[in-house]
Amino acid sequence: MAVDPHVLDELRRLRARVPQLTGALATGADGDVLAQDTPGVDPQDMAALSATAHAAAVRLADATGQGEVRELLVHGVYGYVATFTAGTASATAVLTLLAQERVNVGRLLLEGRRAAARIAELVDEHAPAAQRAKQTKPARPPAKTAAVRTRTPRAPRTTTTNARTTTES
Repeated sequence: MAVDPHVLDELRRLRARVPQLTGALATGADGDVLAQDTPGVDPQDMAALSATAHAAAVRLADATGQGEVRELLVHGVYGYVATFTAGTASATAVLTLLAQERVNVGRLLLEGRRAAARIAELVDEHAPAAQRAKQTKPARPPAKTAAVRTRTPRAPRTTTTNARTTTES
């Protein structure tokens, strides 16, 4: 496990900005740990689960025509797990954050997005030239979108007379 010190610094700065974070992990799209700050959690297991969850989110977004996955948020009884795509469509890295139940979710998402963008820059900066050339290949065309549903106008309501309320004179 080769830890990238620049990515580790970013994880530590992120945990300082959001005190309710209980852990932060950056992995490659393949599940290799790039850096981790997850006390009490096995980083290898968390990396494997993060890669699997991210892959499932990618498939779900693709199947429903929602475009590239940006983030995945899981709300449990004791807190949150947020996973962010850090990079381009080929997902150069995945950032996973663990947070307490009392975290401000908007702040968690905002800071997570910023950190994911920074980690993507760091990973791209320090990636070997062969890996960078591999990442510059054009992405596959976007998934087919579902047909646009149109609404048909509703037929006008006909009025009927109620025999009990009408009087004949």
